[in-house]
Amino acid sequence: MQNENTMNRIFASSISKDHIGQNLTLIGWIEDFRDMGKIGFISVRDMTGNFQGVLTAELLSTFRDVPRQSVILVKGTIQETKAENFQVEVKVEKVELLSKAANPLPIDPTGRVKSSMDKRLDSRALDLRNYKISNIFKTRSYLLNLIRNFLYSRMFVEVNTPKIIGSATEGGADLFGFEYFSKKAYLAQSPQLYKEQLTLGLERVFEISSYFRAEPSHTVRHLSEFVSVDLEAAFLDYGDIMDIVQELVISTINDLFVHRNKEMALFENKQEILIDKIPRITYQKCLEDLKSLGEKIEFDDDLSDPALKKLGEIYPSFYFIIDWPTKLKPFYILAHEKKPELSRSFDLQFGYLEIVSGGTREHDSERLRNKLLEKGLDPKSFSDHLQTFEWGMPPHSGCGLGFDRFMMMITNSTNIREVVLYPRDTERVSP
Repeated sequence: MQNENTMNRIFASSISKDHIGQNLTLIGWIEDFRDMGKIGFISVRDMTGNFQGVLTAELLSTFRDVPRQSVILVKGTIQETKAENFQVEVKVEKVELLSKAANPLPIDPTGRVKSSMDKRLDSRALDLRNYKISNIFKTRSYLLNLIRNFLYSRMFVEVNTPKIIGSATEGGADLFGFEYFSKKAYLAQSPQLYKEQLTLGLERVFEISSYFRAEPSHTVRHLSEFVSVDLEAAFLDYGDIMDIVQELVISTINDLFVHRNKEMALFENKQEILIDKIPRITYQKCLEDLKSLGEKIEFDDDLSDPALKKLGEIYPSFYFIIDWPTKLKPFYILAHEKKPELSRSFDLQFGYLEIVSGGTREHDSERLRNKLLEKGLDPKSFSDHLQTFEWGMPPHSGCGLGFDRFMMMITNSTNIREVVLYPRDTERVSP
């Protein structure tokens, strides 16, 4: 294919009545072909949408053998149309077959014939030919850009931390371990230790990256490889971080409904996710709410899935659970000074779904060593981290946002695999 053809092409969404009478070049995949005998109609899709082409004479006869989903380059004149779904159509004057598709294909990319999730993931690149599916990942790209711009505007600096680490951030139970040049190493489950260290010089940092967790979960909301939006800020408390998270969530959702309302409509998501404030509910209040629903949970117990689903009935939208028991949180979370059994921590929930977890960090090196010992961890394994706390470590707080789960909420999806291009779980390592 010559460069001239691709440079001069026009996208399907751009053609309008203003182009009537013009000779244009379009490229795309054949979705439908209707043979009426002396005339034929093709529907061709590119990354922006569909256009209709009209075939006559010998073009029609040669086109009958071209399989659907083949890639074609079309040259023709834009003309008026009687079709309900198109403003105009292309009177085709020349067709070039750029790539012939196999017949049959493993799945139907139009979505008319339903396929199982596994079959779709096995043919993910073809699955994206379905505009409803591709819209998920265009929205994902747009949302990542919104989050980045939001954090830049709050003076956060984007960083990139190692994914191969020498010590387990939170104990190692859920980490993938492997031999690294005769040493023990792990795949990072978060940038926690690094982002804390970086507040020493950069004050406010964030990272958007993939992380790994060797948790043998078989649920619709867990993956072994996931994308997290992590941020850390010096001289802010966990209340300040909740303010930032609240503003981020509200502003991004508002932007999506304003600038991508058509795409949001495809997700059949309701305007009820548009909020102006996120309530903050203590862990203790959650226990009381659950008790009123017949779910008895003792203090220091984690909230089980059934318990979170019941809480989600009371609080169906966003809500923070704050001041969790110190025993339930990692060693780096700071306890309340007057109530050491409670931590300065929070989780952001959407119904039953946890989306963000964060809190104020312990910045005193001696207390941090003691916390490691209390959790049964060896301070020697964290020596590189601990030494930075002797260099003037500022008070700091931060959080991690599960971006894939956030996308589940945005797209109204019930399975996290819907919003990840090539998900990795306990069963799937390819494609």
